Amino acid sequence: MLSARFFLFLQGPHGPFFSDLALRLREAGATVHRIGFNAGDEKSWAHRDAYTAFRQDKSEWEGFIYAFLAANPVTDLVLYADTRDIHAVARRLARERGIAIHCFEEGYLRPYWITYERDGVNGNSPLMHMSVQEMRDRLGGVTRDVPEAPAQWGALWHHIFNGARYHANMLIGSRRYRRFRPHRTIPVRRELMLYLRRLALFPFHVRERKRETRKLQESGANYHLVLLQLAHDASFRDHSDFKSIGEFIDLCIEGFATGAPRHHRLVFKTHPLEDGREPIPQLIRAAARRHGIPDRVQMIRGGRLGEMLDHATSAVTVNSTAGQQVLWRGLPLKAFGRSVYSKPEFVSQQPIAEFFADPQRPDRDAYMVYRQFLLETSQFPGGFYTAEGRAEALRQIVDVLLQNRDPYAEVGRPAAAPKPQLTAKIG
Repeated sequence: MLSARFFLFLQGPHGPFFSDLALRLREAGATVHRIGFNAGDEKSWAHRDAYTAFRQDKSEWEGFIYAFLAANPVTDLVLYADTRDIHAVARRLARERGIAIHCFEEGYLRPYWITYERDGVNGNSPLMHMSVQEMRDRLGGVTRDVPEAPAQWGALWHHIFNGARYHANMLIGSRRYRRFRPHRTIPVRRELMLYLRRLALFPFHVRERKRETRKLQESGANYHLVLLQLAHDASFRDHSDFKSIGEFIDLCIEGFATGAPRHHRLVFKTHPLEDGREPIPQLIRAAARRHGIPDRVQMIRGGRLGEMLDHATSAVTVNSTAGQQVLWRGLPLKAFGRSVYSKPEFVSQQPIAEFFADPQRPDRDAYMVYRQFLLETSQFPGGFYTAEGRAEALRQIVDVLLQNRDPYAEVGRPAAAPKPQLTAKIG
């Protein structure tokens, strides 16, 4: 009975996605509520009668959420990015009370999908414990066409704008949440300034990217791509053993200098949302000089990954979702972190120097099984940051939450209808 369902929302993606989702659930007869931790959370939530502000010190959060769950008939917990301190505590207490945990994340097959899983995502995903053979068995011969991996990262401007607006609201309303401390390691004011700086420098970075891309294309050189991630992102921070992005950069350059043919180049592609909080260009130049190959190493800011992969020899990453596009194209991939796609069938097990010397290609048939399994289960067409993207996602995800379906438990059941896939690009 829907009137007995009580959905508690914690922090979500920047923008109104959680608020829109709550509206659909409320229209269906469920109860919705949100606990907000700053003015950014408050401003992005339209349901003022269903909002509780947490204004205490983070050390008091466990007692606060324990008391809230004891006082309210919460049946479902909804959150985004499961490793934040507040979310990790809430997940643990929810499991103890038998509360369903709905986790959202950026799409594993981004940009035109979002991820929905139960209990955890990324390194905490149920996918971490599934073999490719198990996925093949559970698909039971499903052979529908697999959508092509898009060449672009997605709604970058919308993502940056929503992030800037969220942090601006946090700053403006900071007096109401004086004891709030963000999960990032830098102050809110600094975070906002980085977003604004990123917006201001965007045209200059586009010109630089075009210049560096043209230089690479005209060189005619064989090149290996290093797909950098945001050093403060949960996937890098919580699901890898690197202490810093500089450590990863140095490892890649050392391995390349040792193993790669002398006529090959190493190209670092920065994350599309890289905002300058890490001195990436300086770290790359210093490591290249230290290992004696400054003329063989290049950096390109963002850009269309698909176009760069078209002529690449191989790719290296920690655990970026961009690795999915590498595997889609059948290119050799070396991944150092824990990720949902780190399966031995398609991610290289070679030492890094050996990988650069002779990169082994993935078992593409195995990867296609894996990709099909994701599209049949946890990947939903749409996006968090545009109205069109949110509408596309909500059309499918609302019923999944209301019916309390675990996407991985559904696949393979005879009565399960095929999950619709993307029919139009989400800007």
